[in-house]
Amino acid sequence: MLHSHLDHIVITAPTLQTGVEYVEQVLGVRLQTGGKHPRMGTHNCLLKLGEKLYLEVIAINPNASAPNRSRWFQLDHPDLSQAAQLTTWVARTNDINSASAALPKSFGKIESMSRGTMNWLITIPEDGSLPLQGVIPTLIQWPNAVHPTTKLPENGCTLVRLEGFHSEPDKVIRVLNAIGFEGHFRVSALLPGQKPYLVAHIQTPTGLHKLGG
Repeated sequence: MLHSHLDHIVITAPTLQTGVEYVEQVLGVRLQTGGKHPRMGTHNCLLKLGEKLYLEVIAINPNASAPNRSRWFQLDHPDLSQAAQLTTWVARTNDINSASAALPKSFGKIESMSRGTMNWLITIPEDGSLPLQGVIPTLIQWPNAVHPTTKLPENGCTLVRLEGFHSEPDKVIRVLNAIGFEGHFRVSALLPGQKPYLVAHIQTPTGLHKLGG
């Protein structure tokens, strides 16, 4: 049976330092260096938020060669050149082929990706866009028994809930049902023309804080 769960939330930024400073200022905790994604020309930093659950700050790596395609998570889009922001989220699935087949082709094809010694499968639209403006998740499948959180330290942070806001909430719900999503993700309606967004509520050693919005 097809199952999908929240895997991680994604903060994009004009530079990795800008993104890290944004998260550390809001949450009051230190992030851990992740690594480089050679195929995408990007690099990241990470923060554990629970069992098999984490936060990723990702940005273009200025020291890497530009890929011969659009980068993922809409990092080539000019709207992302100004500030760090909670851009989208990623759902971990037990069968990325079946989950991807349940969605329109515009939601992205399955690609093999790597960072250091880690490898995984992930869906990426050819133009690097975010389907439904990032309110629905990118799909990811990790090899058995392999997950980034096994290498991340405990920090007292937990993702309490993730909320999405979109003018077509029924469409978001249909997508989540199609990929067999299980978990607490609430989507609320916006008026037509309003910009979709996400809000992550995170419990930290200094209290409850919000990213996004």
